[in-house]
Amino acid sequence: MIVRALADIEGTERDVSAETWSSRRLILADDRVGFSLHDTVIRAGTETTMWYRNHVEAVYCIEGTGTLTDTATGDVHRLEAGTMYLLDQHDRHVVNAETDLRMVCVFNPPCVGTETHDADGVYPLLTLDDEEAAGEPEPTA
Repeated sequence: MIVRALADIEGTERDVSAETWSSRRLILADDRVGFSLHDTVIRAGTETTMWYRNHVEAVYCIEGTGTLTDTATGDVHRLEAGTMYLLDQHDRHVVNAETDLRMVCVFNPPCVGTETHDADGVYPLLTLDDEEAAGEPEPTA
């Protein structure tokens, strides 16, 4: 059994931030359960372009308001507490946060913990072997 509190994650290597977001990684690949679980905040007034080419992501909004734009279709969806979206087709998308958006995110395959978006908005596909070989590199924005 694994039990973790958000307060235990904050300020540790599992608390990863970039310009527009912060992600507290509650479950990661080294927990060996087949997915990762993140408590993510997308900051108010920001626009974040993402494309999970290597992962399927489910997102459940628990606080805040904003929009989700599917860049392939131009469809815009309202985000607010109680809204879920699933990027089951590795959809390229943009999140605009009107207020801080707090999201619960599940990734498959699981993240190892140091991932941040590259220039295309993609998380690299890292494995535990990659992390061990690299000596746990610092996250990059």
